Amino acid sequence: MRAPTLLSAFFLLAACGAAWCADYPMKPVRMVIPIGPGSSMDITGRVLAQKMNESWNQPVIVDNRPGAGGNIGADVVAKAPTDGYTVLFASSSVAISHSAYRKLPYNALRDLEPVTQISSRGNVLVVHPSLPVDSVKALIAYARARPNQLSFGSGGGNGSSDHLVGELFNLLAGVRITHVPYKSGPQAMNDLLNGQLQTYFGGIPVNLPMIRAGKLKPLAVSLGQRSPLLPDVPTMIEAGVPGYEVNVWYGLFAPGGTPRHVVARIAADVSQQLKSPNFQERLTALGVDAAGTTPAEFKALFAREVATWAKVVKAAAITLD
Repeated sequence: MRAPTLLSAFFLLAACGAAWCADYPMKPVRMVIPIGPGSSMDITGRVLAQKMNESWNQPVIVDNRPGAGGNIGADVVAKAPTDGYTVLFASSSVAISHSAYRKLPYNALRDLEPVTQISSRGNVLVVHPSLPVDSVKALIAYARARPNQLSFGSGGGNGSSDHLVGELFNLLAGVRITHVPYKSGPQAMNDLLNGQLQTYFGGIPVNLPMIRAGKLKPLAVSLGQRSPLLPDVPTMIEAGVPGYEVNVWYGLFAPGGTPRHVVARIAADVSQQLKSPNFQERLTALGVDAAGTTPAEFKALFAREVATWAKVVKAAAITLD
């Protein structure tokens, strides 16, 4: 890993204050993950927590707070002390919730401070083997002939990225597949394997073992290019749904109002770990690509995502309480 230049080190110290940088963290850090254990986001968050534990020589305690499309966990962090010892490991869901929910106990743009983008990943559309379709076009034809008779699950519940990925498919494909919310990917997976769900738009890491075992049929990935983990599975655009491209991101947030020097230190330490070849290999194995942005870059991305998903929410007429 390339050592930081003298100039970059100077700017980091100027941003965070030499004493605080040298001492942080002086106690355990709590990482809130707003989804149940075993999901793609939870797995990735735990990998990061382990790496930061090793880097900081302080425990990074994972605190799963599932429910309400990730809003329960996000609200916990939004109301936490602004000292850098409580952070939120979240996905695109937090940008979606800003417009999807009628009332929220927090304002994502005001009460959460973007620290750094951790990674990005694609979703894969899978179906139960009993469904008589082997392609996206066949699924569209089958669903159009049976409006509201098929269902898809989402691991993060109403307003989550998995939910909106499915609603975007409904919108662009001209079908009506009913959404069924779950608190975690494994819960949705169990019902899918049991045949209670017919389709699922979930993270590649969660679906991959079942795909390889022949228990689920993959039809398409949400990315703009094929996934190295599923090279024979087409993108949604290749499969016949023009304009469908979704790259779900994971990112780290601090409570709104957290001092800039605190945010800068956390972002620098996390980004340093994300550049490690060993860590990148671990993320690649999970089906995600490491990012590691500055707080300003992630803040700009977050604002764009809030605006982008607001358009999808409006077009799909989604209003959640």
